[in-house]
Amino acid sequence: MRYPARSLPIPVALLVAMTAMVSTARAQLQIGRAGGGQQDRQIVAQFDADKDGRLNTAEREAARQALGTSGAGRGRGFGNRPPPSPGVRLTSSDVKHYADAPLYDAATLRTFFIEFENAGWEAELVAFNNTDVDVPATVTVDGRVYRDVGVHFRGNSSFGVGDGYKRSLNLAFDFVHDDQAIGGYRTLNFLNANTDPTLMRTVLSMHIARQYIAAPKANFVRVVINGENWGVYANAQQFNKEFIADNFGTTKGTRWKISQGGRAGGGFAYRGDDVSRYNGVFQIKSKEDPKAWAALIDLVRTLDATPVESLEAALASRLDVDAYLRFLALDNAMVSGDAFFQRGSDYSLYRHPDGRFHFVFHDANEMFSTGAVELSPLVAQNDTTKPIIAKVLAVPALRAKYLDFIREIAEKSLDWNAVRPIVSQYRELIADDVARDTRKLFSTDEFVRTTADDPAYGTLRSFFERRRAFLLRWLAENSADVVRQ
Repeated sequence: MRYPARSLPIPVALLVAMTAMVSTARAQLQIGRAGGGQQDRQIVAQFDADKDGRLNTAEREAARQALGTSGAGRGRGFGNRPPPSPGVRLTSSDVKHYADAPLYDAATLRTFFIEFENAGWEAELVAFNNTDVDVPATVTVDGRVYRDVGVHFRGNSSFGVGDGYKRSLNLAFDFVHDDQAIGGYRTLNFLNANTDPTLMRTVLSMHIARQYIAAPKANFVRVVINGENWGVYANAQQFNKEFIADNFGTTKGTRWKISQGGRAGGGFAYRGDDVSRYNGVFQIKSKEDPKAWAALIDLVRTLDATPVESLEAALASRLDVDAYLRFLALDNAMVSGDAFFQRGSDYSLYRHPDGRFHFVFHDANEMFSTGAVELSPLVAQNDTTKPIIAKVLAVPALRAKYLDFIREIAEKSLDWNAVRPIVSQYRELIADDVARDTRKLFSTDEFVRTTADDPAYGTLRSFFERRRAFLLRWLAENSADVVRQ
């Protein structure tokens, strides 16, 4: 349950009590840091002195003392980038409003004005990175004001770009007010295009993925923070009840996130029947449900113990097999640098009320990896650490169907003639903003070069043309032999 904001000052006695918490909590937080996992450290409960379910200014300051840092300098360096300069000043009257356009409309560059009460907002968000603390802000969009929106930095490697450069943001519109949403969505993710000079990989790859499976909506937004333009971000849909409703017509079922730190545990290797052997890798994002955990372990056990000749029938009631094979084919065909086939992690998992599991893309900023255009479609077929890939592809009928999906994606969705107008539309939409963005992670020249209609190495066109050609050639040379194996 959410609670209303309070504006009354905290009594002196409570401030004293919070000060007394600091030394104990600091030790607890250091233990949490040392754990190495990606789950958020739980801080709110320790410092929520007025018990309103969140941390106000004074409570956050006490928590920051416990963390042992003001937050400044927590970024992992600028690399070769010079310190950024401030962006241009913008107000609501300077930008176009889109009151009638859907939130994820591909042709719209909507502006989000985020106003923090603290001029040192960046240091505060850095201090609370990977915790359960949100910092409140007022957000204005299309002339409408949304108060008490919770904001935190998100991401792992994308966080390490250095102070002053754009980091990915998570906005919780229902942080204080349960019924507050924008365009029907309570939570937004603004992604900073880390490792992506095109700025398009997330938006473009999810556009392709949604033609085959349930995948996040994504488009571009402009972000202005405390009056300063912070440039273009990808606005990627949150994996929550709204996503489930959009794609499955229900809000029921169980959701998990398998983070980047999962050490391939998300590949469904059998570790026994104890839930504690799995819940460090499969991080549940919906209500705890012992039956859902039992179903997940049952799928793992089925992959481990079922003979190849019986596996297809055994999976039918446990996994949406066709959707999973499409997910696997998209992950391979689009060559994700955070690949599921490589890491067995960095994805989301949903169990529908009908009992079947669905795999959902989580991060897509490293799709279209130019250096791996000759990646084999069967790259992980013998990887015993990932039975969800190796065991499934060991079934001849499922392997053949998977390769059919690879062919379909290559022929239709990797065809540059089909992709060119989409890339051109995106480029035209954001080019002016990219040019004036002082906090972006790549130069304007890199953006122009990599998004140009040019077959030179490193461009989107180069990836699509070379990857398509390789896959179709590989299928022509190998498919018959592979299916007979």
